[in-house]
Amino acid sequence: MDNPNTDMQLCSVIRQNLESCILGKSKEIGLLMTALLAGGHVLLEDVPGTGKTQLVKALARSIGGQFRRIQCNPDLLPTDITGVSIFHPRDEQFVFRPGPVMANILLADEINRATTKTQSALLEVMEERRVSVDGFTHDLPSPFLLFATQNPIEFEGTYTLPEAQLDRFMVKLTLGYPDEATELQMVLSHQSGQLLDRLEQVAEVEDILRIQERVRRVHIDEALGDYLIRIVRGTREHAGVQLGASPRAAISLLGAVKAYAFLQSRDYVLPDDIKDLVPSVLGHRLLLHTESRINGLTPDEVIEEVVQQTKVPIRLER
Repeated sequence: MDNPNTDMQLCSVIRQNLESCILGKSKEIGLLMTALLAGGHVLLEDVPGTGKTQLVKALARSIGGQFRRIQCNPDLLPTDITGVSIFHPRDEQFVFRPGPVMANILLADEINRATTKTQSALLEVMEERRVSVDGFTHDLPSPFLLFATQNPIEFEGTYTLPEAQLDRFMVKLTLGYPDEATELQMVLSHQSGQLLDRLEQVAEVEDILRIQERVRRVHIDEALGDYLIRIVRGTREHAGVQLGASPRAAISLLGAVKAYAFLQSRDYVLPDDIKDLVPSVLGHRLLLHTESRINGLTPDEVIEEVVQQTKVPIRLER
């Protein structure tokens, strides 16, 4: 099956599957699908009970991917994530026992409760899709996506994610509380059991790999590429920003806008695709000056200013 229309329809079916499980969060599910098709990792920051874990489980079940969950805490060791080599006396050799990282969908729940040493074990995993244990390198399954959650309210016993790790998350999103009508529908629907338990698989991981390859071929005009770069560079030049978006951020934004365009049933990128995704892709990568934070400036406000000041290209070629 190598038909773009068929692949777009499959993406729509996956999205509908997720929306049947996570009610009232169409925009956030769209961002999740964007990261999936672009092969990017996702940071979910929200208060407990908003459905973060359920959303990731629903995605794994929808595509038939191997799912593993890590509950992060200060006692978690790097080898608890990557795996460890165990010596077998009878065979007189070390045998690698893979950790939970060997999965298609890995959920690191409350990632900021793990120590910085344990968090660093995920750096190679996120960037290179492999782990190195005792001098040997082990490739991860493909596709591989890391979804990490953190609670923005509780700070006791937490470790702030370093900028280098934040920069490896393609998208940061927040689910938030549902509206009153959706919450009522959600409560009533749980009377007959968990919605996740009734969710069916609608795709294969091989389908995702094929669609990811098709997404990489989505066209972006050179003028739009220049527009994207000027926005990224604009975050570095803003007076209130200490650390702006990196070149890795520009690459992530390019991949995300291509996936976003594909989900809109297009094989080309529009300026609005970039405008729609900039806050979710760049916001968590900006480090503001202390004085700016004291004065109430936020990364979203910085991005809004940069986008408004960046001239949109008028003529585009397909």
